[in-house]
Amino acid sequence: MPILFRLFLLLLLAPTFQAAAQSVAFSKDQFSENKEGLREAMREMKEGDTEYSADPARYAQALPHYLAAQEFNPNNAGLNVKIGDCYLHSTTKTAALPYLQKAAKLDATADARTHFLLARALHLSAKWREAIAEYQLAPPVGGNTRNGSADALTANDLQRYIQQCRNGQLLMARPVRVFVDNAGPELNSADSDYGPVVSADESTIVITSRRAGSIGGKKDPEGNGYFEDIYQATWTGKAWSRAANLGAPVNTDEHNATVGLAPDGQRMLVYSNANGGDILEANLGGSAWGKPKQLGSRINTRSHETSASYSPDGRYLYFVSDREEGSLGRSDIYKVELESRTPPVNLGSTINTAYGEEGVFMQPDGKTMFFSSEGHNTMGGYDIFKSVFENGKWSKPENLGWPINTPDDDVFFVTSASGRHGYYSSDRPGGLGAKDIYRITFLGPEKQPLLSEEDQLLASRLAPMKQTVLAPAVEVATAQVTILKGTVTDDATKQPVEAAIDLIDNTSGQTIATFRSNSTSGRYLVSLPSGTNYGIVVRQEGYLFHSENFDLPAGAAYAEVVKDIPLKRLEMGVTIVLKNIFFDTGKASLRPESTAELERLQKLLTETPALKLEMAGHTDDVGEAAKNQDLSQRRAQAVVAYLTQHGIAAARLTAAGYGETRPVAPNTNKANRQLNRRTEFKVTGK
Repeated sequence: MPILFRLFLLLLLAPTFQAAAQSVAFSKDQFSENKEGLREAMREMKEGDTEYSADPARYAQALPHYLAAQEFNPNNAGLNVKIGDCYLHSTTKTAALPYLQKAAKLDATADARTHFLLARALHLSAKWREAIAEYQLAPPVGGNTRNGSADALTANDLQRYIQQCRNGQLLMARPVRVFVDNAGPELNSADSDYGPVVSADESTIVITSRRAGSIGGKKDPEGNGYFEDIYQATWTGKAWSRAANLGAPVNTDEHNATVGLAPDGQRMLVYSNANGGDILEANLGGSAWGKPKQLGSRINTRSHETSASYSPDGRYLYFVSDREEGSLGRSDIYKVELESRTPPVNLGSTINTAYGEEGVFMQPDGKTMFFSSEGHNTMGGYDIFKSVFENGKWSKPENLGWPINTPDDDVFFVTSASGRHGYYSSDRPGGLGAKDIYRITFLGPEKQPLLSEEDQLLASRLAPMKQTVLAPAVEVATAQVTILKGTVTDDATKQPVEAAIDLIDNTSGQTIATFRSNSTSGRYLVSLPSGTNYGIVVRQEGYLFHSENFDLPAGAAYAEVVKDIPLKRLEMGVTIVLKNIFFDTGKASLRPESTAELERLQKLLTETPALKLEMAGHTDDVGEAAKNQDLSQRRAQAVVAYLTQHGIAAARLTAAGYGETRPVAPNTNKANRQLNRRTEFKVTGK
């Protein structure tokens, strides 16, 4: 074909191409042959505009009307912008992208927000470079005139979005090595499920759900499913049991949402939208949760309190509030001592930014905090960060990285005490509902694939990665904490006992915290952060106290210890081992760490005037038998001497050294020999 003829054809066809790329108005000129269809489309547009222009805008209600109009005329730039905007305010934000791309092609000037909204859709789809290019084209906007609101977009805002995209590029280039698994239909429904909180040993999970079957049966007017209710499930050993509605009084006919769970699962923090947004506390009495109660005016104000987490000892609460007094940004994280009258303390500028902080969670190690922030080096919306409190200050927050964090909001992340697993919600493709609960497994250096299979390579709401990405080897997240758990029972009847469990710092002699075993099951769980010599004392009226010792040096790795505790009643011949009586090796001088245990023994004798005890010392079989006998006798006498010096009549006490003659375990290893080196008392009169 001659070149001039080809040029002629191109010139001839050019208007056609241009026309195909132009916005088509909803007018009689454009649709003269389908006036009825035009009238119907215009009616849908009008109804959509009524919802869209409301204050606040009702995007969910506007969207179906706009989609109906778009079916009739898919090539109107302004309509495609509105559809894209509606999707950007939905749970499927990335669905906005094709509509906004089309609007920009048809007429980027049809709406002043076109470049910005397209940039947001590209940003949320992790198309970093394309998003930056559109942000650079977007003009600052003095206010969103479509509904009269002061929805300003400044040059600084645009630069911040561009920086988020650059953060995303860096983080996505070095993905963290994790499995991200849907928690399955036992926890998730066809509606939104979110806000997971777990007990320290990962045996219990509590979630918020908008599924059918809520207590009040009300539907959200914004089209987000039913009103929120709280559900609970337990770990069966292989999977979660089916989540069950907690029912009244925790759930009501209004919104009820999870906030936090104590490490032992006996106390729960609940969000209430009363008073602008408050945090309440419910206690587990046996197998039933009690009615949530207010936490007081130091925590709940006329402002909005949305998230909270217990410290592992239960003495402190970390919580999020948008109060103005002492604030550094839109919403900040505070710390308050529950049993004191002192005001909450802002965690400071290392943690809190000029933007929003949310979803605070303190790990049971007592020093590692996870939270979400719109500040720091987020890749968009809220990202999840980690900070560690050491040497009196918080470390610089660390972004948990891709694919845990995404360009959209990632909030309310919690972990098990081990740090091996994390839980949060996401509405990534392939889920069972709008939002699902996901379990994250942090991998060690021995495993190479980033995720277990290609469909898990999906970040929240994003397209799949096209290749397996290998990341640098990293250590598995392991917390420096020991979980002590078990069941308290009556030694004779084997029935569960509700008992007080005192956690004591043996070095200082101070009681750190007091917990209780469950009144129905007798179960208990205590979180022991490393770096302390702990005394554990289990006590209940009518029983002799039971003591345990855990000396956990700083840096001790995660461990889980199961210790069932049979409490003995005060009867003749009963023997109790005193686990928190300490002597230096080969000596009979009491160490200072023994003081708290000795004071308990003194109190027992004082409160029971007729009680008589034999104090007995025992050793392992290392060394000469005669020397062991002598050492055990001197140690028993040292305890008697302490008690008599503190007001106990000598006639009520005897000292006996048994040396190595009464082992409780074979002297075949270090652990057994430790058990045999013990001080105990036997009831000889009452």
